[in-house]
Amino acid sequence: MISGTSHDGIDVAAVRFTPAADGALRGEVVYTASPPYRPQVRALLRATLPPADIRFADVCELDTLIGQAFAEVAADVVEAVGDVDVVCSHGQTVYHWVEGTRAFGTLQLGQPAWIAARAGVPVVSDVRIRDIAAGGQGAPLVSLLDVLLLASQPGRVAALNLGGISNITVPEPAGGGAPVAYDIGPANALIDAAMVAAQPDGPGYDVDGRLGAAGTVQPRLLADLLTEPYYAAPAPKTTGKELFHGEYLAAALSRHPGLGLADVVATLTALTARTVADQVRAHGVDTLVVSGGGWFNPTMRTMLATELPGVALRASAELGAPVDLKEAIAFAVLGWHTWHGLPGVVASCTGAAKASVLGTVTPGHGPLRLPAPLPIAPSSLTLVDGRRS
Repeated sequence: MISGTSHDGIDVAAVRFTPAADGALRGEVVYTASPPYRPQVRALLRATLPPADIRFADVCELDTLIGQAFAEVAADVVEAVGDVDVVCSHGQTVYHWVEGTRAFGTLQLGQPAWIAARAGVPVVSDVRIRDIAAGGQGAPLVSLLDVLLLASQPGRVAALNLGGISNITVPEPAGGGAPVAYDIGPANALIDAAMVAAQPDGPGYDVDGRLGAAGTVQPRLLADLLTEPYYAAPAPKTTGKELFHGEYLAAALSRHPGLGLADVVATLTALTARTVADQVRAHGVDTLVVSGGGWFNPTMRTMLATELPGVALRASAELGAPVDLKEAIAFAVLGWHTWHGLPGVVASCTGAAKASVLGTVTPGHGPLRLPAPLPIAPSSLTLVDGRRS
């Protein structure tokens, strides 16, 4: 289970994993859902995310409310599936402490004790900090799924996620060597910030990319936005709404007064396409497997295709990972690794000195009995859809 940078709800996937002797891992996706947060929880989240100043009382309240929301979802899954061994809860990221190119800490809320008490099964949580303690960025952890899922794909293939932040995983970099993965920059974060600022009671995003399609990209604003130092920083690197938030956008727009909302959204969509395309070209990628909410924005897809002629754009659903639920499946994969005593990170992707077993485990209703650690980690993953129609 995970709530992403859009903080609109909880994505959940139940996956039944079967390892094979040859290093292959088979995952049958048996349940998926994306229930929204209750309005009061989302409103409190919006009011407390960076750059807002918050109190410890706010943190405590959010930790409980988010934990209870996750617990309700987990209980629904256990009731529907019936034989859940373990829950992996990413929770809700509220802050990722990065200075320069180094991550120092990360904070995800959603107290796992509520989940364990309600669902009755053990919970793996707090999954990012162990990688940071090993010198990594604590992200993108989805790179583990990407590397396994793309292992059998031909050509120079990479995975792209277009959530609030865009991130890329390249299993085989153009110069050779180990896989790389990193956050590129804003995907939907600044577009959503523009929509919320202009229409506080609106949907909070550019529905079907309509505004972006109606607007005109403003070259001067785009050039200004592209001067952000983060884009030129070397990988591995991570970012989030600690940097790309509403006040960041407002400061940029103050230097370009008088622009209409449609032109702003069109330019922000072009910013995503340009920054992503720059990285795809740098790695010599010929096929891009795309996931995240940005895939459902036709304007973003069109701009990305225009920037990347000759690069095939494929939905992650073609490989068995639903576009809008790939991250939930990724954390099911990560939780499975932790449960079986295996590292849940590709060290070269996060910049860690070594790959670590991630997370902490909260017992369920009964005694905590982990299975014997597996001696060898999977080298590939095949996903199949086992959901009941």
